[in-house]
Amino acid sequence: MIYLDHAATTPMRPDAVAAMEPFLRATFGNPSGVHGISRDAKNALEAAREEAATLIGASRPLEIVFTGGGTEADNLAVVGAALSSARGGVVTAAVEHAAVLESARFVGRMGRDVSFIGVDGHGRLDPVEVADAVGEDTAVVSIMAANNETGVRQPVTKIAAAARSVAPQVVVHTDAVQAFISEPITVAATGADLISLAAHKFGGPKGVGILYVRDGVELEAVIHGGGQELGRRSGTHNVAGVVGMVAAMRGAVAERQTFHDRVGAIRDGFEEDLRSGIPDLEINAPVDDRLVQHAHVRIPGMDAETLLVRLDQAGVAGAAGSACHSGAIEVSHVLTAMGMSGVAAAECVRFSFGWSSTPDEAAEAARLVVEVVGTLR
Repeated sequence: MIYLDHAATTPMRPDAVAAMEPFLRATFGNPSGVHGISRDAKNALEAAREEAATLIGASRPLEIVFTGGGTEADNLAVVGAALSSARGGVVTAAVEHAAVLESARFVGRMGRDVSFIGVDGHGRLDPVEVADAVGEDTAVVSIMAANNETGVRQPVTKIAAAARSVAPQVVVHTDAVQAFISEPITVAATGADLISLAAHKFGGPKGVGILYVRDGVELEAVIHGGGQELGRRSGTHNVAGVVGMVAAMRGAVAERQTFHDRVGAIRDGFEEDLRSGIPDLEINAPVDDRLVQHAHVRIPGMDAETLLVRLDQAGVAGAAGSACHSGAIEVSHVLTAMGMSGVAAAECVRFSFGWSSTPDEAAEAARLVVEVVGTLR
């Protein structure tokens, strides 16, 4: 199987697997305990926290909150920031990940003001429009660094500055889950007060993530219990997962420029091969303003679900919409927000590349896509 669905999840890096192994066996302690076995786990957890803080440019290790993944990090950011403020309003974009959208809707059901900002035909936001939606009741502005479906990047730094020019007290959150592996996601580069990351998008294990919380930002907990993570996220820590995640972060940051150049060239070659065999193929993102690992395309007249089933049979794994939904293929809210009709949206597929992708795999995948499309047509 040629795997072109790295945006859904990417294979674990060998160094992440190796880092986890001791904590799945001998060093199995609960880091909240007081004896030696627990202290070993606690020491590893805090060493990982310090390294994670360094890798994203946080000023203090305790600005790093370990979560059960990107979805939980988004929920804690949006709901936590809204509920901790008397203002409580949320401004976000219509193309956000479901974790942000549903968190915002939950806040709305509690009687808080919520605004969903539209995008242009390429899925991009205008910082001025975001700032115009910010008011006295706005507690948090949540804008993703790059879209998980199309790969389109958002001007988060400009949006953060524009929002604060209207309301200096507003908290800015960015879901950087999809962007971290190829973009320079740091506190300084984003200008955000809250940053969500998920390990399995950059070569770590599933079920573990990070929420960066700028010192001084108040969050209401959304998971209650033993008060771990300074009361911001209760629950026994997944020490092996955290250690594996930070090992993957280290590798991703060290190789980011190489990844950007190598994977970008692989993706570009793949798209060129597709265009050669499918002349009417359309790319659903601005060529110069998207993640290098994403190829989100429309093939007119070709039902995406049918195409993906046939590609799976031929040995190519792709996707339609977001893999973070229940698994059923449905009309993408991202494409709808971009103004695409339901018929056109149902003709769109996403091929995404990762650290393990190779040029030969991409070339063979393109050949198979062209072949399957030709057969179906």
